Amino acid sequence: MTKRILNVVTNVAHYDDPSHPTGLWLSELTHAWHVFEKHGFHQTLVSPAGGAVPLEPRSLKFPNLDKTAKAWHSDPARMALLENTAGPEEIDASEFDAIYFTGGHAVMYDFPDSEGLQRITREIFEQGGVVSSVCHGYCGLLNTRLSDGTHLVAGRKVTGFAWREEVLARVAEHVPYNPEEEMRKRGALYEKARLPFVSYTVVDGNLVTGQNPGSAQATAKKVAAQLLGGPSPRRSV
Repeated sequence: MTKRILNVVTNVAHYDDPSHPTGLWLSELTHAWHVFEKHGFHQTLVSPAGGAVPLEPRSLKFPNLDKTAKAWHSDPARMALLENTAGPEEIDASEFDAIYFTGGHAVMYDFPDSEGLQRITREIFEQGGVVSSVCHGYCGLLNTRLSDGTHLVAGRKVTGFAWREEVLARVAEHVPYNPEEEMRKRGALYEKARLPFVSYTVVDGNLVTGQNPGSAQATAKKVAAQLLGGPSPRRSV
């Protein structure tokens, strides 16, 4: 049967300061979408509020606007998908084999406290599906609890955008919290690459996470390997 992927995107267009725009980091969606598409997986877009998805302006500039992102951005049909995403209340988790949280600093605001996304994530995870994220997408896992009340990430290896990368990207003073620190507070076994901005992924059972935008393709490949029953090492770079 065709595997079904739920891709999670943001509805937020700016930091706390409206003069600083943000949104979906486009390549974090397109790199994964391309991998899943090549495997013939069926894909759906969902956002915390449903509807339109703003794009992070920096993700549309060279070199961030790479081949897959450029192709998406120039395709009216693909762009239209980001104008009318589903809301969590429209999603039946039992219909999906995996959930993939995309990033961009915007997700720090609307992913963590979305009860709808938490429900979907918990149900997919507990039915044996794959829960995955890339970069700031791991903020969507911060407050998700399992049916026994424990945090999904507690005692599990995860990665995501590192605080050092926030500082180097010169946005540390704009973000609402330190997600690396918040992950550790919830009992997650946070890992990161020795060098910033290099591709780095972590697999812990059916939890698959990638550290930064450059990790999106590798993360999606790990998700695909899980779904197709191929080898998937517990930890890999």
